[in-house]
Amino acid sequence: MAEQPDFGRFDVLLLDIEGTVCPISFVKDVLVSPARLFIVLPASSTPLLLRLPLFVPSNAAEKKWLTFDGPFAQFPYALNVLPDFLAEQWDEPSFAGYRNAFPDDYRNDRSAFEAHVRDLVARDVKAPYLKALQGHLWTKGYESGVLKAPLFPDVPPFITNAHAAGKKIMIYSSGSVPAQKLLFAHTTAQPPDMSVVISDWFDTVNAGPKTDVASYTTILSHHPDISPARWIFLSDNLSEVDAARQSGMHSIPAVRPGNAPLPSHHPLSEFAVSEFTPASIAQAAAAIAAKTSA
Repeated sequence: MAEQPDFGRFDVLLLDIEGTVCPISFVKDVLVSPARLFIVLPASSTPLLLRLPLFVPSNAAEKKWLTFDGPFAQFPYALNVLPDFLAEQWDEPSFAGYRNAFPDDYRNDRSAFEAHVRDLVARDVKAPYLKALQGHLWTKGYESGVLKAPLFPDVPPFITNAHAAGKKIMIYSSGSVPAQKLLFAHTTAQPPDMSVVISDWFDTVNAGPKTDVASYTTILSHHPDISPARWIFLSDNLSEVDAARQSGMHSIPAVRPGNAPLPSHHPLSEFAVSEFTPASIAQAAAAIAAKTSA
């Protein structure tokens, strides 16, 4: 007999970020109109919303579609503000640590420094000192209100209601824990700070690679009082879903706007959820349990 859907049996909702609770795609099919927010989605780490003073003629179509491609789309905000930021902060003690982390050839010349940053971004070089600078600039952008992290519309009520029902909300992302906290503290939700309902945070440092079963076992070990069967992990990555399930957790794949289609040959693809509601999650979990136990 098939297991009946029951969202109440889950005590922990473990959530991926990119492609699960917010968009993963580069800037694609983006709605732009005067004084509106438009999405800027880096290929790695934090998705962002950026408010731009764009002018759309009154006779233009209501929808203006823009597509950005190439590695510069990963660093839109940082590259845009970099010249003014360097002009203001170059000799400030608070910037010295970021500046001195760069190679000797660039740390003493502002123009060379900026050119080096742009070169690294153009070549998609993931240098640690570049990531540190990126994080610093993004922090300032978030705190100023210029940057906001976009969440899919169903995510804030889903998380808020689950938290109100006594469930623990936890995050597991390849982005660092500090970046996760920054993202959830500055979202497009109302109120914008969603970090207050998150009870724990995991990344590839404190848990491990997201496709390794051992990483989910490590996460479970942080909360030994909660049975693995009371956990459910939501992710757009089937390899991550498989790894979580092998640890004893329940896990469901997500298909969200902008994601690539899931491979049809994978046995769990047919159970992917496209919206986050207690009913959809419970039904998918029950269907997967029935299929895998048959």
